[in-house]
Amino acid sequence: MAILYFEDAEVGQLRTAGPYLVSKDEIIEFAKKYDPQPFHIDEAAAVSSVFAGLTASGAHTFAIVICLLPRAQPYSLRILAGLGWDELRLPTPVRPGDELDLDVAVLERRESKSNSDRGIVRNQIHLRNQKREIVLQCINTVLVARRPVAKI
Repeated sequence: MAILYFEDAEVGQLRTAGPYLVSKDEIIEFAKKYDPQPFHIDEAAAVSSVFAGLTASGAHTFAIVICLLPRAQPYSLRILAGLGWDELRLPTPVRPGDELDLDVAVLERRESKSNSDRGIVRNQIHLRNQKREIVLQCINTVLVARRPVAKI
């Protein structure tokens, strides 16, 4: 996989990753540790919930995004640090057996005002299931290394 610098990020560029298969056991295991709501850990309770079945927690869904981001192709940016996540939405629940795919599109980029060796890139992120329904969407902002100046 190619590692690219700030200068290589172009508005509109798209990177993708996946599929990521979500299992019932993974949903329950994650929820027991981090979000032990009945509709995440108990199939019988989940059936009578607003979701009418077992669903992954939002934290789990977000963790899948974090897992897939470094795998996004055809390139990876030389990220120095994450700066934030905005407008996070979870419009469709993730269920056992879902196959998730990640799309990351560059929204904007700007040079750092305080450090000439880095820039800031904002990305639109969509995580979709096999039906192409959006299960998570957000905007993330990252600090990206600029290409080192060649020494003569």
